[in-house]
Amino acid sequence: MKSKRKWRPSVWQTLTLGYLCVILIGTLLLSLPFATNTGQETDVMGALFTSTSATCVTGLVVYDTATHWTTFGQVVIICLIQLGGLGFMTVVSAIFRLLRQDMGLYGSKMLMLSTGGSSRQKMKRLFSHILLGTLLFEGVGAILLSIRFIPQFGTGRGIYFAVWHSISAFCNAGFDLMGGVHSSDTFVSFTHYATDPLVSLTLCALIILGGLGFCVWEDVVEKRGNFRKFHLHTKLVLVTTLGLVLLSTLLFLFFERNNFGADYGFGDKLLVSFFNAVTPRTAGFNTVDFATLSDSGYLLMLSLMFIGGSSGSTAGGIKITTFFVIVAGIFSVFRGKQDIELGKKRLSHNLLHQALAVFVSCLAIVTLASLCICALEEQNAAATLRAVLFETVSAMGTVGLSLGLTPTLSTASRILVMLLMYAGRVGILTIALSVAQKRTTSSLKRPLDNSLIG
Repeated sequence: MKSKRKWRPSVWQTLTLGYLCVILIGTLLLSLPFATNTGQETDVMGALFTSTSATCVTGLVVYDTATHWTTFGQVVIICLIQLGGLGFMTVVSAIFRLLRQDMGLYGSKMLMLSTGGSSRQKMKRLFSHILLGTLLFEGVGAILLSIRFIPQFGTGRGIYFAVWHSISAFCNAGFDLMGGVHSSDTFVSFTHYATDPLVSLTLCALIILGGLGFCVWEDVVEKRGNFRKFHLHTKLVLVTTLGLVLLSTLLFLFFERNNFGADYGFGDKLLVSFFNAVTPRTAGFNTVDFATLSDSGYLLMLSLMFIGGSSGSTAGGIKITTFFVIVAGIFSVFRGKQDIELGKKRLSHNLLHQALAVFVSCLAIVTLASLCICALEEQNAAATLRAVLFETVSAMGTVGLSLGLTPTLSTASRILVMLLMYAGRVGILTIALSVAQKRTTSSLKRPLDNSLIG
């Protein structure tokens, strides 16, 4: 008699369920009465939405973080952000190392896949670099921000604000504590620091570093900054990131030349344009009111949020390497080439197929979610197509930018937004692989046929 095999989750199922468990724990903690300034329990849906947004490092909120949550609630949120930014398996690995326990081959494989590593042999060194790099970048960012915050808020609160926002920026989360600080207004983000180069540039640097990816750090350190020796992935990430940021800065400077402060000089407008080119990389901070964006600036912002950052990083979106592979594939097709050639290397067509699958899946999910929210929020005057589409792309890309729609959404619409944030952080491919059944592939191939395209 055959014994029943115990169910063991796959690597993808473990990663998917791991994030879900963290979200539920965060919801429980944020539901406690002493987590809010009013001393009353936050409703479960509000706590769940906040926990999902923090764990998925998105930044969409239904409550102003500074005025609604106590210090305890804010610490819970920033811990969820740090855990979600580093990745579930990275934190688990840290716990194993503290307890001096071996994760085994299965755990090492999960860590490798969650961080984007290429081999289990290099994982210990990559893991150390992840922790040290995170501590270094967030520490330097906190020191720079404290130069501005300590004189404004005092030593204790200034350091707290500096550390908190440094973590939020590096993890591309977009949560902030600026509500009610400089005025009675809430949901203001860093609009009071739009022309402050120290705060703006520090946040931008943290966002970019967090969005590059752990494997890129490892490659840069290992090759000692020698660009010619970098892996192809590192070159693609660095070149595409630089190109997108520079091009977007110039486009924002042109598109919003009449919107970014009529009394701003060229230097201030350039700074604001640069910040707006960086923050859609899934950071979620803003220094201007996005409701005033021109149509061209709005479409550019949507495109940047949809693309996002790098694979294996704290950023979301379809990822810049996915975008690059699709663009390179299009050029190859138009030039009549069978392979995607990049210098002396070529990319596999399977990579193009995966990139197209991610792109089309994300586009379809965003379209369907926007359609559903528009139908559900028919009586909501704030739920225009412009605002809904901005919200869904922001959630799917784990960006956190909003036109002020989130607090006005119904429960059903908030559930849809939460599902988008979860899918955006865990990843479409990870979710697909976690639910896919293992099937044996047949050696028999179907007859080849054709169809008209274009």
